[in-house]
Parts: sequence; structure tokens; C-alpha cells
Amino acid sequence: MSESLLEMDWVLPRGVHAAFTTRIGGVSTAPWDSFNVAAHVGDDPADVGANRARLTELLALPASPFWLEQVHGTDVLNPAAQSGRCVGDASITDAAGKVCVVMVADCLPVLFATRDGRRVGAAHAGWRGLAAGVLERTVSVLGAPAREVRAWLGPAISREHFEVGPEVRAAFLATDADAADCFEANSRGRWQADLAGLARRRLAALGVTDVSGGEWCTFADSERFFSHRRDGKGGRMAALIWKS
Repeated sequence: MSESLLEMDWVLPRGVHAAFTTRIGGVSTAPWDSFNVAAHVGDDPADVGANRARLTELLALPASPFWLEQVHGTDVLNPAAQSGRCVGDASITDAAGKVCVVMVADCLPVLFATRDGRRVGAAHAGWRGLAAGVLERTVSVLGAPAREVRAWLGPAISREHFEVGPEVRAAFLATDADAADCFEANSRGRWQADLAGLARRRLAALGVTDVSGGEWCTFADSERFFSHRRDGKGGRMAALIWKS
């Protein structure tokens, strides 16, 4: 497998394909080095275009990915029905050849597929979107019984490196008191938050228990992953899913 792609241990329905990019193998220069696929982070547009073209070729994609203008919200878009600005933080499709994608560099990417392979989707879950209900909204739009939904959690910042203030913890505890288990007090009077753990709790509450992934830390692995919290300015990775 190419170093530009993360090895994913996720059993997918027949005809469904998924991928997650690393920062390796592109043409962008520092601090976006090198496989940056985001056009909104200050990178040379020509380099971003070259990286996106390489991504399409590397994965033999059936079409250009459905790039979103992500805003840490809960809107879920349909690639087959969207035109103009694509502002949202998730997309769902039942059409073959439409590629759902989200970009991340510490936020949690979550990919979805129904067991029968009829529908797939991708969601961008930073703490704001997660607390606001982006995963709940995405599963709702997916339109399948929760027991028929498979989810994959991609690389994100881990609890060890994700320090947050009390307002973040309060946002989650307001609807789930037991979410306190996903926060650990530190010596600075703040909290270390388990983003993947919070996502698993949210999915479990919906009845989605077939959940894979969630073991990679973007902050800790500077060789393979961009991290906004670690580096400030930098690139983005992509999580993609589509039907053939």
C-alpha cells in the first residue's frame, strides 16, 4: 500500500470503498508538506490541485470528491443534489460514483456505510460539531436502522494531547452526564478530552455499535499526520467513502 494512504482495518460491504490519506507523498512545500488536499489553508492552489489529482489517480476514483466547506456545524449534504457552495460538515449518498469526503487535522473523521451497501457517508466531528449533534444528524439522514449502520473513526487528536476548557466539558455533560468519563482533569485546572470516546458514546446512544478505528493520534504522529494544534499552520488529510 502507498505511504499516502492509511491502512484501514474495516470490513466494508461489497461495492463500497473507503480511504484515509496521510501527509506523505504530495507536492506541497512546508508547512503544508506534502500531501495537503485542502484549498483553504494558504497552500499554493497549484500544489493543492496536483495533490487532489494524485488522490483521484491513486484511488482510481469514479469522480472528483465532493469537497465541503466545513464550518463545525451539523448540516448534511447530498452530493447528487447539491450545486453552488457546499457548506456543511457531512455528506450522504446512495448513488454510485459519488465520493463523500471530509478533511481533518485533529478533528475526528467518521465514515458510515449501511450493511447492505446502499448508502454511505462521511462526517467531520470536531468537538463543536460533535456536541451539536453532527453524528446524530448524519445517522438520521442515512435513513437506516442503527443496527444496520457501520461506522469507522479515523485519526484524530487523542485525550493525551487534547486539552480543553470547562466549557467544552459542560457542553457534553449538558446532555450526557456520563460523558464525564471522557474527560480527565489535568494539573492546569483544565481537561483532557477523549474525542473518539465521546463519538463512540454518541453513536452507542443511537444504537450504532458496529464501530471500528479510533486508535490513531494526529498530534503524536507528525510523520504521517497533519495536526492543527501541534503545528498551527499546515495541511489537511482526507477521509473518503464511495460506491462503485
